[in-house]
Amino acid sequence: MASASVFLIGENASNIKLPHSEASDAIETQRDRPIVLLVDDEQLIVDTLAEILEGAGFFVLAAYDGWTALEKVARCRPEYLLSDVLMPKMNGVELAIAIRKMYPSTRITLFSGQAGISDILLDGKRQGFEFELIAKPIHPLKLVEHLKGKRTDLS
Repeated sequence: MASASVFLIGENASNIKLPHSEASDAIETQRDRPIVLLVDDEQLIVDTLAEILEGAGFFVLAAYDGWTALEKVARCRPEYLLSDVLMPKMNGVELAIAIRKMYPSTRITLFSGQAGISDILLDGKRQGFEFELIAKPIHPLKLVEHLKGKRTDLS
């Protein structure tokens, strides 16, 4: 498999190189389940949603910050990214842009419980990226329906 690299350069990012490698054995065994990368700095939200999504048939890669999320996607391509917008060090829009550049087909949904995120979303739009936004609190069953509705290969 060919390898590629992504360089992240931004206000909150130092110039680091993340290797793109083959999926790990654990992820490789989950090919029949859609992979969801779930990111929020609130561990309770991630853990609760991960349990619900796993029960609904998704394979969840959980991360509590953007940098850890990027390390995880270096090993596999998620079908979905679900990320909070406001997080320390790397916000959800910065993460979404990095993932969209690595994996253009990944479906991205951002969520937030904060009112003042329009500037962050506008920064992404200025760079040519627009993402779907849903408001917290997230109703878990509606989230599952939302994801399954976006799947085209639900055989």
